[in-house]
Amino acid sequence: MAIEVIRVQTQQQLEECLKIRKQVFVVEQKVPESREIDQYDHLPNDGVAYHFLLQKDGESIAAGRMIRYENGAAKMQRIAVLPGYRRGGYGKSILLGMENYARQNGFEKALLDSQCQAEGFYNKMGYITISEEPFDDAGIAHVSMKKQLVVTI
Repeated sequence: MAIEVIRVQTQQQLEECLKIRKQVFVVEQKVPESREIDQYDHLPNDGVAYHFLLQKDGESIAAGRMIRYENGAAKMQRIAVLPGYRRGGYGKSILLGMENYARQNGFEKALLDSQCQAEGFYNKMGYITISEEPFDDAGIAHVSMKKQLVVTI
């Protein structure tokens, strides 16, 4: 069983990311497609947006996006695992792959807005909640979280 996190380089890979995200966010969670797909969902990404696919035995089963944010931060977004693969550690695998890429490319911290139902998962991954109250995003309660990627002295 080969598991690989790849940074998207081709239009076909980007289409696979968008297909996964559409299944999870638009179909399952009823997020309007106009809110899900935005100005960062294209190639080339000009060093601002980075898309990732997690493949298991060559099949794309999870996706994520990272945006270059302010003050050395990477904003992790649109992390989605197809329904048949949840609870198999694939969310952890794609997030770790994204964090490793961020670290290798000089990002010092990761930020994300987690759905409240996923907050415990991100806590286990080392993220701390920084928003005082949950907020609404596309009709779903979220909290803001952060994680230090590089140890500062």
